Amino acid sequence: MASTVLVKGLGLAAAARWGPRPQSLFTAYKLHTTSSPANSEERATSGPLGKRLKDKAETVIIGGGCVGTGLAYHLAKAGQKDVVLLEKTELTAGSTWHAAGLTTLFHPGINVKNLHYYSIWLFNELEKETGQNVGFHSPGSIRIASTPTRVDEFKYQMQRQGWNKAPQWLLTPEEVMEMHPLLNKDKILMGLYNPGDGHIDPYSLTQAYAIGARMYGADIYQKTNVTGLDMRSDGTWNVDTSHGTIHAQRVVNAAGFWSHELGLMTGFELPLIPVHHQYVITGTVPEVKARTQELPVIRDLEGSYYLRQERDGILIGPYETQDKMELQDRWIADGVPPGFGKELFESDLDRISDNLEAAMEMVPVFRDADITRIVCGPIMYTPDILPLMGPYRAQGVQNYWCAAGFGYGVIHSGGAGKYLTDWILNGEPPYDLIELDPNRFGETWCDRQYVAEKARESYGYNNAVGYPKEERFAGRPTARVSGIYQTLLDKGAEMGFHAGWEQPNWFMLEGDVPGYQPSFRRTNWFQPVGREVELVLTRAGVIDLTPFGKFEIKGPDSVKFLDTLCANNVPKVGKTCISHMLTPRGRVYAELTISRLGQDHFFAITGSGSEFHDLRWMEDHALKGGYNVTISNVTDEIGVLGIAGPRSRDVLEKLTSDDLSEEGFKFLGCHDITLGDVAVRAMRISYTGELGWELYHAREDTARLYETLMSAGQEFGVGDFGTYAMGSLRLEKGFRGWGAEMTVDNNPLEAGLDFFVKLNKPADFVGKQALRTLQEEGLSRKLVCLTVEVEENGPDAEGNETIWHEGQVVGNTTSGAYAYQVQKSIAYAYVPLHLAEPGTVVDVELLGSRRPATVQQEPLVQTEPVRTRLARKKSAQTARGVINV
Repeated sequence: MASTVLVKGLGLAAAARWGPRPQSLFTAYKLHTTSSPANSEERATSGPLGKRLKDKAETVIIGGGCVGTGLAYHLAKAGQKDVVLLEKTELTAGSTWHAAGLTTLFHPGINVKNLHYYSIWLFNELEKETGQNVGFHSPGSIRIASTPTRVDEFKYQMQRQGWNKAPQWLLTPEEVMEMHPLLNKDKILMGLYNPGDGHIDPYSLTQAYAIGARMYGADIYQKTNVTGLDMRSDGTWNVDTSHGTIHAQRVVNAAGFWSHELGLMTGFELPLIPVHHQYVITGTVPEVKARTQELPVIRDLEGSYYLRQERDGILIGPYETQDKMELQDRWIADGVPPGFGKELFESDLDRISDNLEAAMEMVPVFRDADITRIVCGPIMYTPDILPLMGPYRAQGVQNYWCAAGFGYGVIHSGGAGKYLTDWILNGEPPYDLIELDPNRFGETWCDRQYVAEKARESYGYNNAVGYPKEERFAGRPTARVSGIYQTLLDKGAEMGFHAGWEQPNWFMLEGDVPGYQPSFRRTNWFQPVGREVELVLTRAGVIDLTPFGKFEIKGPDSVKFLDTLCANNVPKVGKTCISHMLTPRGRVYAELTISRLGQDHFFAITGSGSEFHDLRWMEDHALKGGYNVTISNVTDEIGVLGIAGPRSRDVLEKLTSDDLSEEGFKFLGCHDITLGDVAVRAMRISYTGELGWELYHAREDTARLYETLMSAGQEFGVGDFGTYAMGSLRLEKGFRGWGAEMTVDNNPLEAGLDFFVKLNKPADFVGKQALRTLQEEGLSRKLVCLTVEVEENGPDAEGNETIWHEGQVVGNTTSGAYAYQVQKSIAYAYVPLHLAEPGTVVDVELLGSRRPATVQQEPLVQTEPVRTRLARKKSAQTARGVINV
């Protein structure tokens, strides 16, 4: 029925185009050059290219869509001289010109909200600054919950929104209908509303950026094709074009769906793939025309489409399911067809018929509307739907930046331009956005098949429920599996995905409810995780830690390099330390576990998600500082097993003649030993805070080492545990987590990392002066431990919840879990200093309820080394006859 209704207003020619889809992807689109499909003001900002380009530039931006022009505008406005933008055809060609132009403050993540917030603020200001009307409409937007699970999701999003800038609130069905009376009330349980949302004309927005960029001194060259990119020996670039060569201090790949091809010019296989996205526009709808006020934008999450007013009609953009959506994957293999710029693909309404039928149910007036236009154009996707944004890391490559893969470039354009400008000019990111790091997909595991499978999944899941601890399974496993992957699966491992690696979250045993069962409350993993915690506290547990990022640092300058790069002292040979790489502003860029293997030989460990993030930072500082060091990424060569618990020493002592006693192998020691017949680099350290070792070994030996440990540990009750149990144990011990308690949004002093920061060491490490200034000025907030009163089935805090006190938002959580040892729900949170005293009561927002939470003296549980030291001290005092009352 949907197809019959939809054909109604298109005429025979259009209806004929809906025939069988051609088999060849190259024939699946029809070239028809048009102006912008949205209401545009066709105002040119630069004429035909002159005979000669500038031969030098500070920054060359390649790509003239809304993202590229937005960056040019921000760089020029911030005062950078010689900003050049190159566009191969004309501004907006590619994906920008045909975009539906939606703008929203909402994002399910936390950090990306900042991009949206800034963009919408800027959209309100651009016309005043540039004189260009951008066609910005801001009627607000409403997300529709039609199921109880969606209601939970909205409450979950609200608990994460209160401490952020953007306004957002829940609506009753009656309030939704008052704002949008054309909806079917029977399908509405709740609305999630963002005032100020709406839509903008992408063409006019791009022109405004370009006008502003030129106004502040940038040069924009259209009809200028980049034909080559060559990095010079000093890290600067020769940008070859059809009109000459420009010598640039840095280049930015903002080439839209040409970004992949541009990457190939320098040997980079960027994880990008074009997808087909369609939207339809109706003719006049009488009920819409009768309105005196523009309708808010609607996002029907169950129907998986957005719907907005377009003049007196309706515009609907569906996200079809992954089995129906279309990839333009031939462009990755064969390149974008020459001349494709302001063209569209052939439409295919069969793919989106289910979504349009859902729209008719939700907005009944749509059923009788005539569709007068269908737009089907390419947008670029990454595997996880988030763009590639920031400096790109490849061996020996400098000053190559990415602003690519924007599936939602219009709303990101302003914020991305500002973010990248701040980073380029100040040498550090202005706030945490590691989820957009262009280096997050490793070349050893992220191949074209993975990109295609994940992009298909991400597109189809555009409006899927966003659960805590979400897992998505397309493209898995990759090549990054440890030698015991199948063994652990056979033992009931429920896997999590970390930078391409499969790692057990928890283990299902007989009697447990199996499988991935996401929930906003405690779910099937809750009891099993408690069992694993007990295993580690009473016996010994083994965990696969192979996903850690691992680097070797060697060379005559290695000590000086690390002493300058990191805030802690460089460890002695045979010792390990925890150290932090700080930014010039004194923020926590990364946390490393550094072991000294020799006089000029170090081994550094980082979390799986920050492997290339940290490696790029180290390589960049080594190059700029002129240090004689080599930094090798050995992540894929070395496996890691952790063993933790009071019987872990007993297990290992059965397998080696090396001295593992308290005196023979002290806490934070690092020694090469043999376990059975496996050579191991052993570190006495455990993120559980219990007695334990991390055992680094050749990756091909993982299975043999695992079987050796399990066999030797059988008499001691050894078993397996996963990352969920480790997370609970680390919070009880007060261990900070990078990406949670520590990011570039925090300094180490407020995070309680004072012990690891040696301000008195001679080296002038990065961020030292900023920390001294912070000390003088004093802190305004502090990280605290909270015990939270929750309902029997949770939810427990997980991080990013809003903290309330006396009706006011005062902070946010960073991490949370159920602490099985103390039998309380706990969280860590940043709060103002006056609320940081133990005993202070605040509220943590959880699924619409503000739950009382009490600040505690931390840690809740002492670590094993501290417990052992205190026990030995007490024993010594007893032996001397000293009794403390």
